[in-house]
Amino acid sequence: MKNNRLVPIFFLLLSAFSLYFSGMGSGFVLNEVLTRFIRNGVLVLAMLVPIAAGMGINFAVTIGAICAQIGFLSVIILQKPGLTGLFLAMLISVLIAAGLGYMIGKVLNRVKGREMITTFIMGFLADGIYQFIFLTGYGTVIKPLNKEILLSRGVGIRNMVDLVSYRNLMDEIWRLQIGSIELPIFMILLILFFCLAMTYLMNTRLGQHFKIVGEDMEKAAALGLDVDRIRIQAMIISTVIACLGQLIFLQNMGMLNVYTAHQNSDIFSAAALLAGGATIKQARVRNAILGIFLFHSLFIVSPQAGQNLFGNPALGEYFRSCIAYGTIALALIFNLRSGRFGKQ
Repeated sequence: MKNNRLVPIFFLLLSAFSLYFSGMGSGFVLNEVLTRFIRNGVLVLAMLVPIAAGMGINFAVTIGAICAQIGFLSVIILQKPGLTGLFLAMLISVLIAAGLGYMIGKVLNRVKGREMITTFIMGFLADGIYQFIFLTGYGTVIKPLNKEILLSRGVGIRNMVDLVSYRNLMDEIWRLQIGSIELPIFMILLILFFCLAMTYLMNTRLGQHFKIVGEDMEKAAALGLDVDRIRIQAMIISTVIACLGQLIFLQNMGMLNVYTAHQNSDIFSAAALLAGGATIKQARVRNAILGIFLFHSLFIVSPQAGQNLFGNPALGEYFRSCIAYGTIALALIFNLRSGRFGKQ
Protein backbone atom coordinates (compact mmCIF):
# COMPACT_ATOMS: atom_id res chain seq x y z
CA MET A 1 0.00 0.00 0.00
CA LYS A 2 1.34 3.42 -0.90
CA ASN A 3 2.16 5.67 2.02
CA ASN A 4 0.10 8.54 0.65
CA ARG A 5 -3.01 6.37 1.04
CA LEU A 6 -2.45 5.84 4.74
CA VAL A 7 -3.45 9.37 5.76
CA PRO A 8 -6.90 9.37 4.06
CA ILE A 9 -7.59 5.83 5.32
CA PHE A 10 -6.64 6.89 8.84
CA PHE A 11 -8.94 9.92 8.62
CA LEU A 12 -11.78 7.85 7.18
CA LEU A 13 -11.60 5.38 10.07
CA LEU A 14 -11.27 8.14 12.67
CA SER A 15 -14.21 10.06 11.16
CA ALA A 16 -16.41 6.95 11.15
CA PHE A 17 -15.44 6.21 14.77
CA SER A 18 -16.16 9.80 15.86
CA LEU A 19 -19.45 9.93 13.94
CA TYR A 20 -20.66 6.76 15.63
CA PHE A 21 -19.93 8.03 19.14
CA SER A 22 -21.07 11.60 18.44
CA GLY A 23 -24.66 10.48 17.89
CA MET A 24 -25.11 13.17 15.24
CA GLY A 25 -27.49 12.55 12.35
CA SER A 26 -25.92 11.86 8.98
CA GLY A 27 -28.11 14.52 7.34
CA PHE A 28 -26.86 17.22 9.72
CA VAL A 29 -23.23 16.20 9.23
CA LEU A 30 -23.63 16.12 5.44
CA ASN A 31 -25.16 19.62 5.45
CA GLU A 32 -22.28 20.91 7.53
CA VAL A 33 -19.66 19.25 5.34
CA LEU A 34 -21.24 20.66 2.19
CA THR A 35 -21.14 24.12 3.78
CA ARG A 36 -17.44 23.65 4.59
CA PHE A 37 -16.83 22.36 1.06
CA ILE A 38 -18.27 25.59 -0.35
CA ARG A 39 -16.48 27.83 2.13
CA ASN A 40 -13.05 26.22 1.92
CA GLY A 41 -12.91 24.45 -1.44
CA VAL A 42 -11.22 27.20 -3.43
CA LEU A 43 -8.75 28.00 -0.64
CA VAL A 44 -7.54 24.38 -0.69
CA LEU A 45 -7.19 24.47 -4.49
CA ALA A 46 -4.86 27.47 -4.11
CA MET A 47 -2.26 25.07 -2.70
CA LEU A 48 -2.00 22.93 -5.84
CA VAL A 49 0.01 25.12 -8.24
CA PRO A 50 2.97 25.87 -5.91
CA ILE A 51 3.24 22.15 -5.06
CA ALA A 52 3.31 21.31 -8.77
CA ALA A 53 6.06 23.94 -9.25
CA GLY A 54 8.18 22.29 -6.57
CA MET A 55 7.67 24.97 -3.92
CA GLY A 56 5.90 22.79 -1.37
CA ILE A 57 2.93 23.87 0.71
CA ASN A 58 2.21 27.57 0.22
CA PHE A 59 1.44 28.90 3.69
CA ALA A 60 1.31 32.37 2.13
CA VAL A 61 -2.28 31.71 1.04
CA THR A 62 -2.96 33.71 4.20
CA ILE A 63 -1.85 36.76 2.24
CA GLY A 64 -4.45 36.04 -0.44
CA ALA A 65 -7.07 35.79 2.30
CA ILE A 66 -5.94 39.15 3.67
CA CYS A 67 -6.36 40.67 0.20
CA ALA A 68 -9.99 39.49 0.14
CA GLN A 69 -10.61 41.13 3.50
CA ILE A 70 -9.04 44.37 2.28
CA GLY A 71 -11.44 44.26 -0.67
CA PHE A 72 -14.47 43.84 1.58
CA LEU A 73 -13.30 46.54 3.99
CA SER A 74 -12.75 48.88 1.04
CA VAL A 75 -16.32 48.57 -0.23
CA ILE A 76 -17.69 48.87 3.31
CA ILE A 77 -15.69 52.09 3.78
CA LEU A 78 -16.94 53.34 0.40
CA GLN A 79 -20.45 52.13 1.36
CA LYS A 80 -21.08 50.09 -1.80
CA PRO A 81 -23.64 47.37 -0.91
CA GLY A 82 -25.07 44.42 -2.85
CA LEU A 83 -23.70 42.81 -5.99
CA THR A 84 -22.01 46.04 -7.07
CA GLY A 85 -20.04 46.09 -3.83
CA LEU A 86 -19.22 42.38 -4.09
CA PHE A 87 -17.81 42.73 -7.61
CA LEU A 88 -15.89 45.87 -6.63
CA ALA A 89 -14.44 44.03 -3.63
CA MET A 90 -13.43 41.22 -5.96
CA LEU A 91 -11.73 43.62 -8.38
CA ILE A 92 -9.82 45.45 -5.65
CA SER A 93 -8.73 42.30 -3.84
CA VAL A 94 -7.65 40.41 -6.98
CA LEU A 95 -5.49 43.33 -8.16
CA ILE A 96 -3.80 43.52 -4.75
CA ALA A 97 -3.39 39.73 -4.63
CA ALA A 98 -1.74 39.66 -8.06
CA GLY A 99 0.75 42.33 -7.00
CA LEU A 100 1.55 40.64 -3.69
CA GLY A 101 1.79 37.24 -5.40
CA TYR A 102 4.46 38.71 -7.67
CA MET A 103 6.37 39.98 -4.64
CA ILE A 104 6.09 36.60 -2.88
CA GLY A 105 7.42 34.86 -5.98
CA LYS A 106 10.39 37.25 -6.16
CA VAL A 107 11.25 36.54 -2.52
CA LEU A 108 10.93 32.76 -2.94
CA ASN A 109 13.28 32.83 -5.90
CA ARG A 110 15.96 33.98 -3.46
CA VAL A 111 15.35 31.13 -1.01
CA LYS A 112 15.06 28.10 -3.28
CA GLY A 113 14.73 24.93 -1.20
CA ARG A 114 13.31 26.76 1.81
CA GLU A 115 10.01 27.94 0.38
CA MET A 116 7.64 26.43 2.95
CA ILE A 117 9.20 28.02 6.04
CA THR A 118 9.59 31.29 4.14
CA THR A 119 5.91 31.45 3.17
CA PHE A 120 5.00 30.63 6.77
CA ILE A 121 7.01 33.62 8.04
CA MET A 122 5.70 35.86 5.25
CA GLY A 123 2.16 35.07 6.35
CA PHE A 124 2.97 36.28 9.87
CA LEU A 125 4.62 39.43 8.48
CA ALA A 126 1.62 40.24 6.28
CA ASP A 127 -0.73 39.66 9.22
CA GLY A 128 1.20 42.19 11.33
CA ILE A 129 1.24 44.83 8.59
CA TYR A 130 -2.47 44.33 7.87
CA GLN A 131 -3.44 44.68 11.52
CA PHE A 132 -1.23 47.76 11.93
CA ILE A 133 -2.89 49.46 8.93
CA PHE A 134 -6.48 48.90 10.04
CA LEU A 135 -5.87 49.35 13.78
CA THR A 136 -3.98 52.62 13.49
CA GLY A 137 -4.44 53.79 9.91
CA TYR A 138 -8.21 53.99 9.60
CA GLY A 139 -9.20 57.27 11.16
CA THR A 140 -5.73 58.80 10.77
CA VAL A 141 -4.04 58.24 7.39
CA ILE A 142 -7.16 56.61 5.92
CA LYS A 143 -10.10 59.02 5.94
CA PRO A 144 -13.01 57.45 7.90
CA LEU A 145 -15.73 57.72 5.25
CA ASN A 146 -17.78 55.14 7.14
CA LYS A 147 -17.75 56.06 10.82
CA GLU A 148 -20.06 53.19 11.79
CA ILE A 149 -17.13 50.75 11.75
CA LEU A 150 -14.84 53.00 13.80
CA LEU A 151 -13.71 51.99 17.25
CA SER A 152 -15.02 54.18 20.07
CA ARG A 153 -11.64 55.93 20.36
CA GLY A 154 -12.06 57.24 16.79
CA VAL A 155 -9.11 55.33 15.33
CA GLY A 156 -9.16 51.78 13.97
CA ILE A 157 -11.86 49.41 12.73
CA ARG A 158 -14.05 47.36 15.06
CA ASN A 159 -13.21 43.70 15.56
CA MET A 160 -16.44 42.50 13.94
CA VAL A 161 -17.91 44.01 10.78
CA ASP A 162 -21.32 42.94 9.49
CA LEU A 163 -21.41 41.74 5.86
CA VAL A 164 -25.18 41.45 5.80
CA SER A 165 -25.49 43.30 2.46
CA TYR A 166 -23.18 40.71 0.84
CA ARG A 167 -24.21 37.60 2.74
CA ASN A 168 -25.21 34.60 0.61
CA LEU A 169 -25.57 36.73 -2.53
CA MET A 170 -24.19 33.83 -4.55
CA ASP A 171 -25.48 31.05 -2.29
CA GLU A 172 -29.11 32.06 -2.80
CA ILE A 173 -29.00 32.01 -6.60
CA TRP A 174 -30.02 28.35 -6.83
CA ARG A 175 -30.88 26.18 -3.85
CA LEU A 176 -32.48 22.74 -3.73
CA GLN A 177 -34.00 21.04 -0.70
CA ILE A 178 -33.86 17.23 -0.62
CA GLY A 179 -35.30 15.99 2.66
CA SER A 180 -33.15 17.37 5.46
CA ILE A 181 -30.29 18.17 3.08
CA GLU A 182 -30.07 21.67 1.62
CA LEU A 183 -28.07 21.90 -1.59
CA PRO A 184 -26.79 25.31 -2.77
CA ILE A 185 -26.53 24.08 -6.36
CA PHE A 186 -24.98 27.24 -7.81
CA MET A 187 -22.17 27.33 -5.25
CA ILE A 188 -21.46 23.60 -5.61
CA LEU A 189 -21.23 24.07 -9.39
CA LEU A 190 -18.99 27.11 -8.87
CA ILE A 191 -16.55 25.12 -6.72
CA LEU A 192 -16.61 22.26 -9.23
CA PHE A 193 -15.90 24.82 -11.97
CA PHE A 194 -12.79 25.89 -10.07
CA CYS A 195 -11.80 22.23 -9.79
CA LEU A 196 -12.20 21.72 -13.54
CA ALA A 197 -10.37 24.97 -14.27
CA MET A 198 -7.47 23.84 -12.08
CA THR A 199 -7.37 20.45 -13.80
CA TYR A 200 -7.38 22.19 -17.19
CA LEU A 201 -4.62 24.59 -16.10
CA MET A 202 -2.34 21.75 -15.05
CA ASN A 203 -2.75 20.18 -18.50
CA THR A 204 -1.95 23.36 -20.42
CA ARG A 205 1.51 24.34 -21.57
CA LEU A 206 1.92 26.53 -18.49
CA GLY A 207 0.86 23.66 -16.25
CA GLN A 208 3.42 21.39 -17.87
CA HIS A 209 6.05 24.05 -17.25
CA PHE A 210 5.09 24.06 -13.57
CA LYS A 211 5.56 20.29 -13.42
CA ILE A 212 8.91 20.37 -15.24
CA VAL A 213 10.24 23.06 -12.90
CA GLY A 214 8.88 21.13 -9.92
CA GLU A 215 10.65 17.94 -10.95
CA ASP A 216 14.09 19.48 -11.56
CA MET A 217 14.90 23.18 -11.85
CA GLU A 218 18.31 22.56 -13.40
CA LYS A 219 16.89 20.38 -16.17
CA ALA A 220 14.08 22.90 -16.71
CA ALA A 221 16.69 25.66 -17.16
CA ALA A 222 18.64 23.43 -19.56
CA LEU A 223 15.45 23.05 -21.63
CA GLY A 224 15.32 26.82 -21.98
CA LEU A 225 12.58 27.53 -19.43
CA ASP A 226 12.73 30.71 -17.36
CA VAL A 227 12.52 29.00 -13.97
CA ASP A 228 12.25 32.15 -11.88
CA ARG A 229 9.47 33.56 -14.06
CA ILE A 230 7.48 30.33 -13.91
CA ARG A 231 7.79 30.18 -10.12
CA ILE A 232 6.55 33.79 -9.87
CA GLN A 233 3.57 32.90 -12.09
CA ALA A 234 2.78 29.98 -9.77
CA MET A 235 2.69 32.28 -6.74
CA ILE A 236 0.55 34.89 -8.50
CA ILE A 237 -2.01 32.25 -9.48
CA SER A 238 -1.99 30.72 -6.00
CA THR A 239 -2.43 34.07 -4.23
CA VAL A 240 -5.26 35.17 -6.55
CA ILE A 241 -7.10 31.85 -6.12
CA ALA A 242 -6.70 32.10 -2.34
CA CYS A 243 -8.12 35.62 -2.51
CA LEU A 244 -11.18 34.41 -4.43
CA GLY A 245 -11.57 31.53 -1.99
CA GLN A 246 -11.64 33.90 0.98
CA LEU A 247 -14.19 36.11 -0.79
CA ILE A 248 -16.45 33.07 -1.16
CA PHE A 249 -15.84 32.14 2.48
CA LEU A 250 -16.72 35.60 3.80
CA GLN A 251 -19.86 36.11 1.72
CA ASN A 252 -21.06 32.73 2.97
CA MET A 253 -20.30 33.63 6.60
CA GLY A 254 -21.89 37.08 6.39
CA MET A 255 -19.61 38.40 9.12
CA LEU A 256 -16.01 39.59 9.01
CA ASN A 257 -13.79 39.17 12.03
CA VAL A 258 -11.42 41.88 10.84
CA TYR A 259 -8.27 40.81 12.64
CA THR A 260 -8.56 37.03 12.82
CA ALA A 261 -10.72 35.79 9.90
CA HIS A 262 -7.68 35.00 7.76
CA GLN A 263 -5.75 33.22 10.51
CA ASN A 264 -5.43 29.44 10.15
CA SER A 265 -6.63 29.58 6.53
CA ASP A 266 -3.21 28.23 5.57
CA ILE A 267 -3.09 25.52 8.25
CA PHE A 268 -6.62 24.24 7.62
CA SER A 269 -6.15 24.30 3.83
CA ALA A 270 -2.85 22.42 4.06
CA ALA A 271 -4.32 19.92 6.52
CA ALA A 272 -7.34 19.24 4.32
CA LEU A 273 -5.15 18.74 1.25
CA LEU A 274 -2.78 16.38 3.07
CA ALA A 275 -5.71 14.49 4.60
CA GLY A 276 -6.79 13.72 1.04
CA GLY A 277 -3.52 11.95 0.29
CA ALA A 278 -1.48 14.78 -1.20
CA THR A 279 2.24 15.14 -0.51
CA ILE A 280 4.51 18.18 -0.52
CA LYS A 281 5.70 17.07 -3.95
CA GLN A 282 2.48 15.95 -5.58
CA ALA A 283 -1.14 17.08 -5.18
CA ARG A 284 -4.18 16.74 -7.40
CA VAL A 285 -7.70 18.12 -7.41
CA ARG A 286 -9.08 14.80 -6.18
CA ASN A 287 -6.83 15.05 -3.11
CA ALA A 288 -8.34 18.46 -2.35
CA ILE A 289 -11.95 17.29 -2.70
CA LEU A 290 -11.44 14.08 -0.71
CA GLY A 291 -9.44 15.91 1.95
CA ILE A 292 -12.09 18.58 2.51
CA PHE A 293 -14.75 15.95 3.16
CA LEU A 294 -12.55 13.82 5.42
CA PHE A 295 -10.90 16.62 7.39
CA HIS A 296 -14.04 18.67 7.98
CA SER A 297 -16.17 15.61 8.78
CA LEU A 298 -13.82 14.84 11.64
CA PHE A 299 -13.66 18.51 12.57
CA ILE A 300 -17.46 18.62 12.96
CA VAL A 301 -18.12 15.41 14.90
CA SER A 302 -15.09 15.20 17.20
CA PRO A 303 -16.26 17.65 19.95
CA GLN A 304 -19.58 15.84 20.43
CA ALA A 305 -17.83 12.47 20.31
CA GLY A 306 -15.44 13.68 23.03
CA GLN A 307 -18.35 14.77 25.20
CA ASN A 308 -20.20 11.47 24.78
CA LEU A 309 -17.12 9.32 25.38
CA PHE A 310 -15.55 11.19 28.29
CA GLY A 311 -18.33 13.46 29.54
CA ASN A 312 -16.11 16.40 28.77
CA PRO A 313 -16.64 18.45 25.58
CA ALA A 314 -13.34 20.24 26.17
CA LEU A 315 -11.48 17.04 25.26
CA GLY A 316 -13.23 17.01 21.89
CA GLU A 317 -12.39 20.69 21.36
CA TYR A 318 -8.72 20.13 22.19
CA PHE A 319 -8.68 17.14 19.88
CA ARG A 320 -10.23 19.19 17.10
CA SER A 321 -7.68 21.95 17.59
CA CYS A 322 -4.74 19.58 17.20
CA ILE A 323 -6.20 17.76 14.19
CA ALA A 324 -4.89 20.33 11.70
CA TYR A 325 -1.33 20.30 13.03
CA GLY A 326 -1.43 16.55 13.55
CA THR A 327 -2.53 16.00 9.95
CA ILE A 328 0.41 18.01 8.65
CA ALA A 329 2.86 16.24 10.98
CA LEU A 330 1.53 12.78 10.08
CA ALA A 331 1.62 13.49 6.36
CA LEU A 332 5.15 14.89 6.57
CA ILE A 333 6.28 11.78 8.47
CA PHE A 334 4.93 9.59 5.66
CA ASN A 335 6.61 11.89 3.13
CA LEU A 336 9.90 11.54 4.99
CA ARG A 337 9.65 7.74 5.17
CA SER A 338 8.87 7.47 1.47
CA GLY A 339 11.66 9.85 0.45
CA ARG A 340 9.39 12.53 -1.02
CA PHE A 341 10.85 15.43 0.94
CA GLY A 342 13.32 16.63 -1.63
CA LYS A 343 15.06 19.78 -0.48
CA GLN A 344 12.19 20.91 1.68
